[in-house]
Amino acid sequence: MYTLAIDFASVGVKTGQFILSFSIIVVLHELGHFLPARFFKIRVEKFYLFFNPGFSLWKKKIGETEYGIGWIPFGGYVKIAGMIDESLDKDQLNQAPEDWELRSKPAYQRLIVMLGGVFVNVILAIVIFIGIGWYWGDDILPAKNTIYGVHASPLAKSMGIQEGDIISSVDNKVLENFYTLEAKLVLQNPKTIEVKRGDSTVVLTVPSTLSTQLAKIKKTTPFVTPRIPVVVDSVSKSAVITEGTLQKGDSLILLNTVNVKYVQTFTEAKKNFADSIITITAKRGEDTVKVKMLVSASSQIGVFLKMPYEIFSTVHTDYTLWEAIPEGTNRCFTTLNNYIIGIKQIFTGKVNPNDSLGSLISIGNTFPSIWDWEKFWTLTAIFSIILAFMNVLPIPALDGGHALFILVEMITGKKPSDKFMEYAQIVGMVLMFGLMFYALGLDFWRLFK
Repeated sequence: MYTLAIDFASVGVKTGQFILSFSIIVVLHELGHFLPARFFKIRVEKFYLFFNPGFSLWKKKIGETEYGIGWIPFGGYVKIAGMIDESLDKDQLNQAPEDWELRSKPAYQRLIVMLGGVFVNVILAIVIFIGIGWYWGDDILPAKNTIYGVHASPLAKSMGIQEGDIISSVDNKVLENFYTLEAKLVLQNPKTIEVKRGDSTVVLTVPSTLSTQLAKIKKTTPFVTPRIPVVVDSVSKSAVITEGTLQKGDSLILLNTVNVKYVQTFTEAKKNFADSIITITAKRGEDTVKVKMLVSASSQIGVFLKMPYEIFSTVHTDYTLWEAIPEGTNRCFTTLNNYIIGIKQIFTGKVNPNDSLGSLISIGNTFPSIWDWEKFWTLTAIFSIILAFMNVLPIPALDGGHALFILVEMITGKKPSDKFMEYAQIVGMVLMFGLMFYALGLDFWRLFK
């Protein structure tokens, strides 16, 4: 018998962040189509946040445009007069072109309207990355500062990394930020990883299949994580202590007789003592103390631990606005470049699409289970630049497909017929919906598996 355990509070927070993030991205994307259309005196019949098959949660007509909110909270659209879009509304196309229709405008104006959403998404990503740098600055954890070494996954162990190794460099280049290691392994195809093991430096060969294997485990198991001592920050009022006391700064080392010196082993060990009284051994300065506590049915003991940034020496960089502008712009295009490399790996067979494709479930799950504005805006910027790239692809039904046909028209002087555009739109929609349902199926398979 299998039980699907769902933390509804966590799901609610993730869902709220996802909907807000994509509402911002989509509204501004559609505004990128709307504004140039109106500038060129093209009628925009509808401007919707979310989709509204059958009915709308809210709608109001202002001038020639109906503004509304649909009931399916994933996406949005603008309906531009004289354009074959996902609505496949052909009534207007059976009439002679009107001056206020898209199809009656010069090719360059139609091209600007089509690419307006992509342009706005790129600008949005740049602006957000600039704002993040300016407001929060940048924090990195140099690999050399992970002084307790790493906790290695089975995959990491299979290539020779051992518990407690300190990763120092990748392909002889110092690993300035520990948390970029996995991206470097996937995207840069390094040949070697150098680790400090005691007083020695060991050079490990990176298998050529590592990026493929990482794609399989990345959704569930980090390749390596810093080993973090189990240091008490505070004790909850809900903690049930039957003997002794725990204090701020105590370092837990044993649960009964099980070694739990680091968070990774502590987290796993607690599960074996659910709903029972255990003896915790802790270091308090030079002394050793023993405390008896109840482990709840959900494997919690009511102790809050020090965060990694309180234990490790991280490097913080503050940016002025003028410094944040190039930094944020560079981060935007580095993100785009890494995404394109990832797509290339799928098409070259280096990464199995079944291991990396995901639907709205995977996207929503990338948001943290607690509301964190820095992570929220970071993910919003990342998804905005990804949406820009996906939309500019020359696929019918996407902005890039429409733009491609306009470019062909500008080069050849021949405009595709409305019937051709209708069939192209249908083919593009079939491809896109097919991919969406395939990705959704993969997510459900992973969820229940």
